[in-house]
Amino acid sequence: MTNTSNPAIGLLTRGSGETLIDQIVRSVSSRIDDKLLRSGARMPSIRQFAATHGVSCFTVVASYDKLVAKGYVESRRGAGFFVRERSPLNAGERSMPDSPPAPLETKPLDVVWLIRNMFRPAPSQRVPGSGVLPPEWLDGPMIANALRAVSRQSGALLVNYGVPQGFLPLRQQLQLKLAELEIDAAPEQFVTTVGVTQALDLVAREFTRPGDTIFVDDPAWFLMFGAFAAMGLKVVGIPRVADGPDIARLAAMAALHKPKLYVINSVLHNPTSTSLSAAKAFQVLRLAEEHGFTIVEDDIYCDLHPGSAVQPATRLAALDQLKRVIYLGGFSKSLAANLRVGFIATSPEWAQRLCDRKMLATLTTSDIGERVVYKVLSEGVYRKHADRLRARLDALRARTVRQMEKVGLKVDVAPPAGMFVWVDTGIDTIALAERAMAAGLLLAPGALFSPSQLPSTRMRMNVATSQEPGVWEFLARELGR
Repeated sequence: MTNTSNPAIGLLTRGSGETLIDQIVRSVSSRIDDKLLRSGARMPSIRQFAATHGVSCFTVVASYDKLVAKGYVESRRGAGFFVRERSPLNAGERSMPDSPPAPLETKPLDVVWLIRNMFRPAPSQRVPGSGVLPPEWLDGPMIANALRAVSRQSGALLVNYGVPQGFLPLRQQLQLKLAELEIDAAPEQFVTTVGVTQALDLVAREFTRPGDTIFVDDPAWFLMFGAFAAMGLKVVGIPRVADGPDIARLAAMAALHKPKLYVINSVLHNPTSTSLSAAKAFQVLRLAEEHGFTIVEDDIYCDLHPGSAVQPATRLAALDQLKRVIYLGGFSKSLAANLRVGFIATSPEWAQRLCDRKMLATLTTSDIGERVVYKVLSEGVYRKHADRLRARLDALRARTVRQMEKVGLKVDVAPPAGMFVWVDTGIDTIALAERAMAAGLLLAPGALFSPSQLPSTRMRMNVATSQEPGVWEFLARELGR
């Protein structure tokens, strides 16, 4: 006889904007997709499920009916409900015939696992490992107004290709933006991209060849590791400390590996929210000159930084003026991820090379998205929007850090700015993330933020998406084991 499965869908939230029925359907279907509920397993009876999760039998019946309609569950007369065999025909968009999803218990968590689960529909307050602000924090009406203004422009402008180097008025606006950061760059020194992700890809492809070494911070933004390795590059991590990289380690590794590029977050480093000191910035530039590598400065969190009066921060591009530093920026974190508008600022010669590389890859980027960003920046509303985001983060950060410490998390450096806190759980965070997923929560385990991907007790937490009581209840329970 088939044993009854245990869905353990985690805490149901009333008043979250998502019905209890939809929460149950989403949680159960996700567990089936991840093979945490096996085909043929018997679901709890309607009364048993209702009693376990504190909902009405009507809610469970409606949820099971939806799961049947979606092909996740089947009803067997007189026997109850069972997890349905997920063949390519009934798995829909969640499974492809040639590559069914691997079970979590046999496929280790990796960078792709985290990215895939970040894009799953879920309430923003149940993804404490998220890398973005909650959608409700961003200004949808501001984007809508800019879109309407752009739509009233000439039809020919909307249906043609954009300019390969990027919408000129936007590049002129970016010139003003960087001038406020004491970085002098003319419009011809900018190349627009599909976010910082494409900017990193273009730079790496233009300035490295298979077999070359590229340095990254350790820990750092995980997406780079797989992308660079796929290009045949050797990815080496440089330990990150409170005010920037470990300089002694950087010097030793540079002498040993002779890297072509060093990718660094100088301001609001992901995942620690620390920033580069002036002393460290000068030392990094000195080593770049000595060993002949180029610095790629990723400043995607630029507009979430409150200024050096709150947190000392030095941008390498401001010291170097784009001679050995390639500066990357964008608006996905603070404005709208869906616009996918980023940019590269560099010397005129390198900008032309990168523009040619961009044309070979994508011809141009979306002129419409660039016009929308230009409209927002040029009308002055973006500055107030960024002020509101920083104020909202500031209102939560100290309280959230106290809550972290209360449930047993260790915070070595409590950052005064940014959305991330890098915490030490004292236990393997890969295993913790697997249990969190089973409870309907997304964590970001520390192993994924290192190019070595060795086991780690660290994890990244997002201040803005860690406010639901269920997050803290789960952590207190797990860390108290």
